Amino acid sequence: MFRKILIANRGEIACRVIDTAHKLGIRCVAVYSEADANARHVRMADEAYLLGPAPSKDSYLRADKIIAIAKQSGAEAIHPGYGFLSENEDFAKACEEAGVVFIGPPVGAITAMGSKSAAKDIMAKAGVPLVPGYHGDDQDDALLSKESERIGYPQLLKAAYGGGGKGMRVVWKKEEFNDALASARREAKAGFGNDKMLIERYLTKPRHIEIQVFADNHGNAVYLAERDCSIQRRHQKVIEEAPAPNFSSEQRKAMGEAAVKAAKAIDYRGAGTVEFLFDEDGSFYFMEMNTRLQVEHPVTEMITGQDLVKWQLLVAAGETLPLAQDDIQLDGHAIEVRVYAEDPDNDFLPQTGKLTYLRQPEANRHVRVDTGVVENDEVSPFYDPMIAKLIVWDESRDRAIARMLRALDDYRIAGVTTNLSFLTSLTEHPAFKAAELDTNFINKHQQSLFAPANKENNQALVLAALFILQQQKAPQSSNGSSPWQFSHGWRLNEMPTVNIALQHGEHSTQLTVQQLQQHYVIDVAGQQLCCTAELNGDELSAVLGDHRTKVRVSRYADTFSVFIKHQRYDFIYQTEVTTEMEGADHAGSLTAPMNGTIVAVMAKAGSTVKAGDTLVIMEAMKMEYSIKAPKNGVVNEVFYAAGDLVKDGAELVDFSPEEA
Repeated sequence: MFRKILIANRGEIACRVIDTAHKLGIRCVAVYSEADANARHVRMADEAYLLGPAPSKDSYLRADKIIAIAKQSGAEAIHPGYGFLSENEDFAKACEEAGVVFIGPPVGAITAMGSKSAAKDIMAKAGVPLVPGYHGDDQDDALLSKESERIGYPQLLKAAYGGGGKGMRVVWKKEEFNDALASARREAKAGFGNDKMLIERYLTKPRHIEIQVFADNHGNAVYLAERDCSIQRRHQKVIEEAPAPNFSSEQRKAMGEAAVKAAKAIDYRGAGTVEFLFDEDGSFYFMEMNTRLQVEHPVTEMITGQDLVKWQLLVAAGETLPLAQDDIQLDGHAIEVRVYAEDPDNDFLPQTGKLTYLRQPEANRHVRVDTGVVENDEVSPFYDPMIAKLIVWDESRDRAIARMLRALDDYRIAGVTTNLSFLTSLTEHPAFKAAELDTNFINKHQQSLFAPANKENNQALVLAALFILQQQKAPQSSNGSSPWQFSHGWRLNEMPTVNIALQHGEHSTQLTVQQLQQHYVIDVAGQQLCCTAELNGDELSAVLGDHRTKVRVSRYADTFSVFIKHQRYDFIYQTEVTTEMEGADHAGSLTAPMNGTIVAVMAKAGSTVKAGDTLVIMEAMKMEYSIKAPKNGVVNEVFYAAGDLVKDGAELVDFSPEEA
């Protein structure tokens, strides 16, 4: 076994590999870009080396630099993870020439599967079933048009060297072909530097089912069941599960044996995934082979009890596969969702920003979180915006779905827009629960999946206000310097009324709060609610009328995020305390309620004012307080100017009320 390896990747997969390597007693070398200097994988590794600036081309795609670091650090092998250089035949060859083991398949296997059209030719010769189509080298427009008519419609145009949905077009009828071909070619050329196209019959309700295969250097090859990856957006996977629902043991055996046949056809070694389209009639067709570990490998691990990264390391070190085909047993059902910083309501537009608040579900035998980030990390524009993979396991699919829904409720992120609510909508959708799956699932159920949500919520408003009040009440904030500390009992002459303005999106709401002993009476939208609250860290326990609830609330700067189940409600606040002083003799001075800064002086000496006119505005602990005239009267003198610091109890204004 290796003593030291280098992980040529970042994020959750780098952390995943390091975790297994450390369990095997292997030391790990991390590499990082300038943007990842403080990343989790860097902190987990035994040593780390800077690659270069943030862009991938200057860092994680620098094969020469990565190999040089491996040699310098004494790493015997390089694990490429997935993405970046994981399926780059030149990188694998350079590792071989440098005497560093590439933890992946041989160069020839990567080359064979690098072109979708070449891969299909190999699979056809090996007897692996293919979707009817054209995969030839002759790319003459007239020939492609003729082949298009032969194949029939609908059909799918695909970039031969593409992936991730780029260079793909669905053609529904003959008249659309020429325009679709031109468009797909342009996109393929821009994205992959090669505009070679292939044509396949388009299956209208296919499922995307893939087989995990493994092969060693001693002639052994096995399959570790299947994964259903049908739930996709923009041809990219969103939910994966294993085993595939409504998939018989006979179908598993047939597809698994076809996948092993595909692996042996290219003298494969290590971890690989053979992907198939599974039609309604039970037939299946080879789609492509990924010559690396897949993002969704944890669901296979959960149902087989095997560590696939450990298998990779054993095979790369020259050992035999840990299990023979008959020894591989399946147990229960596993589901994985990919947690992304993206906006599902805006065509899944990637988001960037700081993870100001991050609480993951508690890991146990049923719940697993693979992640490369911690709270306060940045989701940068340079890399894939995946935050984590959330994986659950249970004895049945129904119970696994219930586990997932609870885990999604327990996953709380603030600072960036995420797809957590969308993942919940998918997982709890009746069609998903019924396993009515195909690759068009999201488009088919778009209306119900993207139903308006997270609109105004008075409960969330009240809970945000209670959280603010409880933080103000606490002797110390969680960070030791709360901007919310002030005495609720301060007054000029009687109990203050607290007005808390909360803005949610474009809409602003003002709540009026009074405290009566241990209760708050909150007026929102003309309705009064009697409440109590208790704060323990970020957990708020509250009684709202006759409803008792417990929620998590985060605060970052002026933004409060209230988490109610899988929904997050963000509020920007501004609090103003107004002091009403009726029924007493208010001749004399108006004083500062606490230490603070004068923001503005509205009154001038000698001016006549009316009751309720603002005389001075001061700021304390990031909240503004308006000092107002208690009655009609005259301002005799103002003692401070804007920008001045004042102490608690300082005389701000000398005021004489109007005589009756």
